Amino acid sequence: MNKTICGCNKCNHKLCTQRVSIFSSLNIEQLEKVGELINHKEYKKGDLLIMEGESSESLVIINEGQVKAFKTTQDGREQILYIFSEGDFFGERNLLRDFASPYSVEALEETHVCLIHKSDFQILVKSFPDIAVKIMEELCQRLDRLEHALETMGARTVEARVSSVILEFAEKYGKEHPKGILIELPLSREGIANYIGLTRETVSRKMSLLQSEGILEMIGNKKILLLDRVALEKNIE
Repeated sequence: MNKTICGCNKCNHKLCTQRVSIFSSLNIEQLEKVGELINHKEYKKGDLLIMEGESSESLVIINEGQVKAFKTTQDGREQILYIFSEGDFFGERNLLRDFASPYSVEALEETHVCLIHKSDFQILVKSFPDIAVKIMEELCQRLDRLEHALETMGARTVEARVSSVILEFAEKYGKEHPKGILIELPLSREGIANYIGLTRETVSRKMSLLQSEGILEMIGNKKILLLDRVALEKNIE
């Protein structure tokens, strides 16, 4: 079960406001004031942070861990929309107007979040308008991601879909490695399939093919070593 831990000004976690893009225009003193408004919760893997259709009274910032935002289709399948990790946020739709959550959010691992209540957030935006601008920038990026996903699922080949999601994860989760880019995958093979609209078997088969072609190396179930980014990019042209 989740539980409230403490406020940011007393918490042993890193101050989340320093790692979140929407607060990047604030100075240290201003960040400390924001920190005084924050409470923490922690979730175990598999816990739901919010259900689709529920109302949220807080902006939720991922301090540590990863979560997935998803919808359930009419035929009962799961469609993953976003992966939120350290520094990402959700719940912004209900902060200025009363909107129900358009998706459910589930913890992919042990996750710590920072919460800013709706009334406190409204005061912050009035005091620091740049925060609202940063949120709009982030929401535009998410819209681009969804449009790209629709394009990928509607028009691109299976090879292009798999290659595209590997490049996306390389950009967000990849780390430099002597042989290429080491990617810590945020999703299982089934999760990746739900993210790009394919079956688990198809994803596994295409990844194995990319490995046999020397483009990548699979390391267990949760890591990929991208050996030839240029070749992978050619698959989506």
